[in-house]
Amino acid sequence: QVQLVESGGGLVQPGGSLRLSCAASGSIFSINAMGWYRQAPGKQRELVAAITTGGSTNYADSVKGRFTISRDNAKNTVYLQMNNLKPEDTAVYYCSDYPPDYWGQGTQVTVSS
Repeated sequence: QVQLVESGGGLVQPGGSLRLSCAASGSIFSINAMGWYRQAPGKQRELVAAITTGGSTNYADSVKGRFTISRDNAKNTVYLQMNNLKPEDTAVYYCSDYPPDYWGQGTQVTVSS
């Protein structure tokens, strides 16, 4: 059974940083690209960043230059380093394979002073 477990969310002031982690179980990690999505209240879920098994990445325009996605294949873990956070980054962040078949439970990120 595939499980994706996110951690690392929280409350941060504008300009601050957070690092999200997603631990994946099973064979999904070794064969799939992985992605981070987010969903703000009243908005559709959107792709934030994705990374292939080989390490190629792509980002939403709104986070380019501020967020970095990475993966540790030995630990079956994908990360999202978020710097220079803005109030508009406030959302629930979800880990998934990419394109998504499986989802984690989500972790709340709130950017507020």
